[in-house]
Amino acid sequence: MKQHLLRLIRRKETGILLALVVLMALMGLCEPAFLTGTNLYLVSRQIAFTAIVALGVFFVILTAGIDLSLGSVVGLTGFVCGMAMAAGAPPALAVVAALAAGAAVGAVNGLIVAFVGVTPFIVTLGMLGVARGAIYVIKHGDSVRDIPPGFVAFGNGQWAGIPVPVIVCLAIAVLSAGLLKYTVFGRRLYAVGGNEEATRLSGINTRLVKFRAYVISSALCAVTGVLFVARFSSAQADAGKGMELDAIAAAVIGGTSLMGGTGSVLGVLLGATIMGMIRNGLVLLDVSSYWQELIIGGIIVLAAILDVVRNRRRG
Repeated sequence: MKQHLLRLIRRKETGILLALVVLMALMGLCEPAFLTGTNLYLVSRQIAFTAIVALGVFFVILTAGIDLSLGSVVGLTGFVCGMAMAAGAPPALAVVAALAAGAAVGAVNGLIVAFVGVTPFIVTLGMLGVARGAIYVIKHGDSVRDIPPGFVAFGNGQWAGIPVPVIVCLAIAVLSAGLLKYTVFGRRLYAVGGNEEATRLSGINTRLVKFRAYVISSALCAVTGVLFVARFSSAQADAGKGMELDAIAAAVIGGTSLMGGTGSVLGVLLGATIMGMIRNGLVLLDVSSYWQELIIGGIIVLAAILDVVRNRRRG
């Protein structure tokens, strides 16, 4: 019993959870409205959007890669979903189209990174511009508003008091944890990030592993893109803009190493929760939007520094 307790205390996620509890207590002291049921309900939904995207990029970061196209893919896939429904397609088919579009973008990223050998930073930065530009070319920056009321009601609904986006997020988290822990692909993801050359020499197709990671990343962006359409009753041109920063920061704050090979689904969820709580707290405290961006940017830099420190200690 004592050994299990010590093992639990030593886990990175325990420290992150403690930091989250302290953060929530401080926010509650500074702004009593922060801990109200209504506010926590609203912020949980926003956290779910970020967490889903963060879980996607988590797969890529495990391979020591990066995906900067996240926010733009969220916007593009939301547009695909919205335009399909506006054209008369059933919501289920529109969702499938959005997921396919997301997977296609991820496939392009994965092919160029894994098989052509271009640096992930350059490839995904370029895709960030391509995907966002495609939105503006398609609709010249206009929103798609002909969304079926039933789809909007579903996306804004709840089950047992839990918002639908949170349920979707938790389902994806469980599937991701199972995939990483119990499948060959999951073990290979960690292996590629830990030592790609040694993994390749052992006979594993490292290129295919990385390719699949990028497909998963963009497909999960599509899930958030679809949820955004339901949430806002429209497909908006600027949906997901800047979301890549929060998602990557959530993964790193949650203990995922930017060097690859280390991290957990639980850590990503905790990191996303911390990011969501900070953003919500800043809004409730009436902090200027300019200061909000400065603070969030500082948190991202600190998270990167902590990642370097963690890696040096392991080394």
